[in-house]
Amino acid sequence: MPAPALPESSSSKTTLRILSILVFNFANYLTIGLPLAILPGYVHDHLGYSAFWAGLVISLQYFATLLSRPHAGRYADKVGPKRVVMLGLSGCLLSGVFYLLALWMDASPAASLTLLCVGRLLLGAGQSFAGTGSTLWGIGVVGSLHIGKVISWSGVVTYGAMAIGAPLGVGIFSLGGLTLLSVCIILVALTALLVAWRKPPVAGKPVTQIPFSQVLGKILPYGMMLALASTGFGVIATFITLFYDAKNWSGAAFSLTFFSAAFVGMRLLFPNCINRFGGLRVALACFVVEIVGLILVFFAPTALVAMGGAFLTGAGFSLVFPALGVVAVKKLPQDNQGSALATYSAFLDLSLGITGPLAGMLMAQAGIDSIYLGSALLVFIAMALVLRRLPRETSASVRTD
Repeated sequence: MPAPALPESSSSKTTLRILSILVFNFANYLTIGLPLAILPGYVHDHLGYSAFWAGLVISLQYFATLLSRPHAGRYADKVGPKRVVMLGLSGCLLSGVFYLLALWMDASPAASLTLLCVGRLLLGAGQSFAGTGSTLWGIGVVGSLHIGKVISWSGVVTYGAMAIGAPLGVGIFSLGGLTLLSVCIILVALTALLVAWRKPPVAGKPVTQIPFSQVLGKILPYGMMLALASTGFGVIATFITLFYDAKNWSGAAFSLTFFSAAFVGMRLLFPNCINRFGGLRVALACFVVEIVGLILVFFAPTALVAMGGAFLTGAGFSLVFPALGVVAVKKLPQDNQGSALATYSAFLDLSLGITGPLAGMLMAQAGIDSIYLGSALLVFIAMALVLRRLPRETSASVRTD
């Protein structure tokens, strides 16, 4: 049965306690956002490498995140989330150090590129450790009743940091080049490390580790739903600019802004809806909105209609991750929630990693419009999977109550 709504004062205090921990995830993603718009141009224009290598430098971070997520979760279960957060922030700090080393070695492009790649790998591992750890730390501080709220706010600070980080990084680079940008990344991570070190950890206890195969078996249905739904985010974020170019429209950047505004806005406007209505019901409603948005983009006769479709897609996708995550994480004992959350999150990483190439292949065969219809069909499959599980989840909840 869905939980009753909290009094406003209690809800505000809970939110502040959550944000006091998730500030570390904000710092984590700020170190990701700051160099995001700078490094491809640095590799391509300054070091003289092809666009492939420029893209690879960025992509290495995501592969490192994907591969390290399960380890981050299991380590958090063993030693506590505070240590994992500090380890992750250390990786973010070291990425800035390696950017500096790459700059000092730019007389040797191969050595400079290698050092950049090492920095990106460290950042990817840092992202998974700091992100997983801060979310679990937040859950430990406010209790498992507020898992959905913690995950929702984690997404808000993540996207907020990325939105701030990219333009801020461009401004910093224009003032002092890669040197100043690297120093800023180091200072952000170092400040967060010092603040985290002073924070009390959540009370720990001996844990019984469940084998990864069992964790994956419990998480798989919800991970698959998440992966299918995440294609909507992938095709908007990656291809909306090309879509607008193909239509000879202007304003593609505004579509991304509308998408991001809807994403963040939904999480701010409905922070308690998952507790009130249940994760699967919220996910079901989100899938409907996301499908409508993607179909609207597919049929869009004008740029304005496409912007509306992007807005609805962002609104629909916004609560999918926390809604399904609440259900998935609670499938395992509290001792193994770190492994559960990390494994579940890996499906998002995997989806975003493969959506680009697959959508590119579909686009080459059937035109760029087709990727939005294809994504809508995948989200529809996710919706069907939720409808299949909803009756048994509801009956299980009634028996528990």
